[in-house]
Amino acid sequence: MFDQLAGNKRVKQLFRRMLESRRVPGALLFSGEEGIGKKLFALELAKALNCRKPLGVEACGKCAACVRISKINFPASDNPEDLKKIFWTDHPDVGLVQAPARVFHVIQMRAVEREANYRPFEGAARVFLIDDAHKLNEASSNALLKTLEEPPHTSHVILITSRPAALLPTIRSRCQAIRFAPLTLNEIEQLLLRNKSAPSAEARLRARAADGSIGRALTGDVRAFREQRDSMLEVLRAAALTGDRCYLLRAAEQLNDARHKDDYESSLGLLESLIRDAWMLSLGVEERQVVNADLRAELAKIGQSLASYRAANWISQIEELRDQLTVNINRKVATDALFLSMAAGARV
Repeated sequence: MFDQLAGNKRVKQLFRRMLESRRVPGALLFSGEEGIGKKLFALELAKALNCRKPLGVEACGKCAACVRISKINFPASDNPEDLKKIFWTDHPDVGLVQAPARVFHVIQMRAVEREANYRPFEGAARVFLIDDAHKLNEASSNALLKTLEEPPHTSHVILITSRPAALLPTIRSRCQAIRFAPLTLNEIEQLLLRNKSAPSAEARLRARAADGSIGRALTGDVRAFREQRDSMLEVLRAAALTGDRCYLLRAAEQLNDARHKDDYESSLGLLESLIRDAWMLSLGVEERQVVNADLRAELAKIGQSLASYRAANWISQIEELRDQLTVNINRKVATDALFLSMAAGARV
């Protein structure tokens, strides 16, 4: 049932209307931040289409079909050829496709095309999830186009991505786009408490650290998050208040060393959230709208010296850099350029 999933009430209502009218599109594009449940919603939709004992138009979650769709069979080995295959669930009509490396291969999209043309083996519909669809390059995108243009009426392809702008226009135009919103701080906190995933004192901090993503809330290290956020706060302080370029260059070097390479994207995300909070506080928004509310005093001080045009430009630059990470750019040079650009115009 959709109500068992956290957040995105509007999307749940849309799915119900689609199912009631029996007009679920053959090609769907689920977009939104990482870790907010897009894949879970896709699997829930697949259950609703194949449930043996539906509750109205929704899946019961308990019948054999629903239980089997919940289990995805990932390959046991790292054999590159196995990673190019469709990962079927225990249900023969629902499968997942993931890029084996940086991009999808043409052979994977041809496999989806071939399987989509078969009638359902057991259920009422075949459903194919293409995870991280922004990894479709031009060749694999072109191989998928025919399936998206003329999907069989019993097959549905769901593209899942956090970067819809990275998809070719020809792909986006052939899908019905459904935008997923980040979860609110309260939704994440309540889910953590309900599932006993964190004690009360820790749940709110995890919710703040998640930046709208339940995935980050569940897997994040709170102590590491504090350290990472403090580091990005110092970067923001240096850029906005002191203009200390030497510190910013050292921070850029630290961010790119081997110990922190896995935290690079999340650090940029934290820096972006701190900038946004400082900007919002300078505009007098309510504290409940601030993600890093426990840093309110420090961010408000920074916000007093932060012109709106600078904050908007910084966020735009960070977003552009994050988009460029899909290609082989020199991260150190790009980070140096970002931080030095941010320092320009600092009130010393």
